[in-house]
Amino acid sequence: MKKGELVFIPTPAIGHLVSIVELAKVLVHRDNRFSITVLVMKSSFAPTITSYIASIAASTSTTGIRFLDLPQVDPPSPEILKSPEVFISTFIENHKPQVKHTITNLIESHSVRLAGLVLDLFCVTMIDVANELGVPSFIFSTSSAASLGLMLHLPTLHHQIITDFKDSDTDFIIPAFSNPVPPLVLPSVVLTKKSDEYDMFLKIALRFKETAGIIVNTFADLESKAVNWFVELEGQIPPVYPVGPLLVLKGHTESPSDQIMDWLDKQPPLSVILLCFGSMGSFGVPQVREIALGLERSGCRFLWSLRQPSKTELTFPSDYTNPEEVLPDGFLERMDGRGLVCGWVPQVAVLAHQAIGGFVSHCGWNSILESLWNGVPILTWPIYAEQQLNAFEMVKELGLAVEMRLDYRSGADLVTAEEVERGVRCVMDGDSEIRRKVKEMGGKSKKAVMEGGSSFSLLGRFIDDLLDKN
Repeated sequence: MKKGELVFIPTPAIGHLVSIVELAKVLVHRDNRFSITVLVMKSSFAPTITSYIASIAASTSTTGIRFLDLPQVDPPSPEILKSPEVFISTFIENHKPQVKHTITNLIESHSVRLAGLVLDLFCVTMIDVANELGVPSFIFSTSSAASLGLMLHLPTLHHQIITDFKDSDTDFIIPAFSNPVPPLVLPSVVLTKKSDEYDMFLKIALRFKETAGIIVNTFADLESKAVNWFVELEGQIPPVYPVGPLLVLKGHTESPSDQIMDWLDKQPPLSVILLCFGSMGSFGVPQVREIALGLERSGCRFLWSLRQPSKTELTFPSDYTNPEEVLPDGFLERMDGRGLVCGWVPQVAVLAHQAIGGFVSHCGWNSILESLWNGVPILTWPIYAEQQLNAFEMVKELGLAVEMRLDYRSGADLVTAEEVERGVRCVMDGDSEIRRKVKEMGGKSKKAVMEGGSSFSLLGRFIDDLLDKN
């Protein structure tokens, strides 16, 4: 019998691509009745994708996974650049003819038996392609179960709340959360109803129910409230499969820097706080100086990934060529030996280092899972996308992080040196209850993916359901 071919269609952004490739690896390792093709959309706004895919394709651990580049399409018109979410959604929509043609050609040229499509949440438009080809489609959510819960509840909220969400004078009751959710920790794209971004997200949310199932990068012990709600809704929504954490723990996307790792090797255990804000996180000079003053006053050792804002909407932040120009006078000299300021850092390898005792994070979901896995408590500094919601969940729902801010967006007040100093000292407290809980949750995350664990079992259920549909 021929292997079943699953076609994965990720959003062309490194945070989305990495976790969906990890799902592909786990699936082909678990069951040799499947092989996987990952369709890659070429884009000038995601340059790191090309080198990542080249390294993965060359790895012996990815047997059973192939990568196919889709024909390049013209980027959307410049007027929608003001909304990155709408831009990326339109960019993906424009690939529909190429996706169908490439899959059809794959079936004919390789004589494969198409088993289904696994789609990133921004790629729900490809449900149409799956329907035309007569195969099931599945959503893969790279965010939390709580964020998925918001998406599934969004059509209900849309009818319940007549004002813009940002203008609501009450918090929202969202069944995936134990606590009422303040409007301003919701993702920016849903705050204003009369906007292209809101329309796009509502359309995505409505299409979730058309799929055969939703795979989510989390585990039951971490987000039991949301996971239990999905079970209660069985029959009203597609089956939900929490199969995480899906992390790049071996064969990192980038090699660790010798300078950084050598410096960490010289530091005492749990003595260093890492400041790192993801591929899109950066700060201008006034905020950089407040961070520096706060770190200096805290007395803590630190490793700071310092990036400067991008010049255009569709380019990434870059390293400062001369950090001394943006830091307080004499800061680097005063911090010599106590702190290291650098550009890009190999976050996975750094979080696993014994010297790291805390993490100032933008609260991207991959970063949260990596931090929990390594038992490192987070000081929350969310910036964009659903990060405010992640920070709220970690601080208020789960008690697994220290709050510095739950809402920090462009135009907001600066986070002051006093806030940084207080937050750093709090998260680096070696005897805190949060540190104990994070370490305990790290152990549970490892058990979830081991044989007999909840995520291991639910991946098996996904495979069984997929075979039934074939």
